Parts: sequence; C-alpha cells; structure tokens
Amino acid sequence: MPAVSVIVPNYNHARFLRRRIDTILGQTFLDFELILLDDCSTDNSRDILTAYADDSRVRIEFNATNSGSTFRQWNKGVRLAKGKYVWIAESDDYADEKLLERLVEILEHDEKIAFAFCRSWRVTDDDQLKGFEDAYFRYQSPHGWNADFCVEGQQECRSYFLFENLVPNASAVVFRRVVYERVGGADESMILCSDWKLWAAMALANRVAYTSEPLNYYRLHDASLRGKTTRGSAGVSVPESLQVVRWLLDRMSLSEAELLKVYKAHAAGWVPEMMSTRIPLSAKSAILRHVRAIDPHPMRRVTGPAIETVRRKLLRHWRNFLSLVSPQDGTVK
Repeated sequence: MPAVSVIVPNYNHARFLRRRIDTILGQTFLDFELILLDDCSTDNSRDILTAYADDSRVRIEFNATNSGSTFRQWNKGVRLAKGKYVWIAESDDYADEKLLERLVEILEHDEKIAFAFCRSWRVTDDDQLKGFEDAYFRYQSPHGWNADFCVEGQQECRSYFLFENLVPNASAVVFRRVVYERVGGADESMILCSDWKLWAAMALANRVAYTSEPLNYYRLHDASLRGKTTRGSAGVSVPESLQVVRWLLDRMSLSEAELLKVYKAHAAGWVPEMMSTRIPLSAKSAILRHVRAIDPHPMRRVTGPAIETVRRKLLRHWRNFLSLVSPQDGTVK
C-alpha cells in the first residue's frame, strides 16, 4: 500500500496540467500513488492525462458525465485512495518538490494531527508570483504565518474557523484519510465553502499543524473555483459561510463574549449582501435563515455595517463621477 494517495481532480485545466503532474511525480517523497480524475473536460485534458498512463504510480479515471461539483470529485478520489494520507492536488496549482516530504514528516510525528498544511504563494494566470496567499486574509492567525505551529483543533475552530477558512487552498494540505472518512468527507451540497467546513470538521476533535515553508503555488485565475464563483454565483459565499458557522456553533460551547464577536464579524458580511441589488431574493432568504439561527438579535448588528456599506457606495459613485469630469476644464467627457 502506498503511504500517500495524491488526487488530481481536473476539469478543463489542460494548460496547467503538465506542470501540475510533473511537480507531483518529481516529489522527493516517493511512496505515493497518483489518481488522475477528469470530469468530462472539453479541452485536450484527456490527451495530456493519457500520456502519463504508462507510469506505474498513475491511475486514471474519466467520468462518463460531468459531476457538476469539485467536491464530488474530492470524495470520489478519496474512495479510490489506498494511502494512509491524502493530498488533493488541484489541477491548476503546482508544488515545491519537498511538499510531500515535509507534510508527511509532520503527520508521522503526531498521530493526533488530522491534517498538516504549508504556506502558499499566490500565482497569476501567467505564472507571476503575487506574494503569500495569507496576506489577502481578512483575519490574521493568532499564531501568525511566519512560524510553524501545531495546535488543538478545537481552539483553532474557536479563534479562527468561526470567522474564516484557515486553509486557503486544498493543494497545501495533506490529511489522514481515516479522519476525512470519519467526518463524512466534503459536503457535496455546497458550491464554495465545503472545504472550509471539511477542515473545521477534521480539526474539531484533532490537532492541526502548519509549516511556514511556502511549498504550494496556488493559482488564482478566471477559470478557478474562486474566480468562477466570484463572477457567476452572486450570493453564494455569504450564505454558505453562515452555514459553516452555524454548523460549528451547533458543536461548540462559547461564552457570551465569544458569541458576540462572531455575530459582529459576520454582520460585516451579511448586512452588505442584504443591501445589495445584485443578490437574488433566494440568496437573501437563505442568508436571513442562517442569521436568525445563529444570532438571537441580528438587528442589533445592522447599524455599523449598514453605514459602512452606504459610505463605500457613495465613495464609489463619487469616484466614478470624478472619472467622467475632465481634469483640465471641469467639463464632462
């Protein structure tokens, strides 16, 4: 049995596939199998994947019909996996050659660690590095991102997962397959936040470890999951994030002060969504349903975020107006 099962779930990422696969096959840690999944790609992904079929470490699975879900592919890959550990290496990312060696070493050191993850570089469509992904987080880890840490997952849920996804990218994570299976895998009903819920669920009864070594290269582009969701799924992120928070609160015991902090933090997200004309009524209904289940007094949280939303909207309109006025003579362009 291989120590690690590496799963590459692909859909229409032909232009990134060779680098993705080659940086897996070139790992310094050698005891792994590579499971290549294709979800009915319409580009030449299958031709590229088939070129690796002769490698004894590689298994290839082509879907007969499109699954419609990245997270459904994750679960399929884990069902096929034989390894003690699993690395879901997204098809548009790539890795340093020592990623597996380092993260497996951490997991082997402490059997109570559910998953280990590394720091991630943010990479553009054309391979330009744009700093570390954690620089774009709304909340900073209580530990910081410049040093390694290993912490109790319950505390990490309390101080971080209740507010934001601690793990920006699955490609940065190696986890224990038994823990993934124990928590029921990824929630296939979710479009965007199933990974957040998964990492939180795995952390709740276990430990979480992090290395500050930037061994993962996380590519953000128009065809990535986050890019597609930002463009075409208005109203998805906030209701799903509230769903994750609601799920966590049902399984944790917090003080009144801790709960108030959670309520205020998420009001900064859901209040602007409720005020937006872009958000469908169905999404607003879902937001209200989750807010009312989480916060017994949501209206007490509205004033501050509402004022800030109006301020930002007025500022945006003012800037647009100024852009239409000629700086030379004050005439409209």
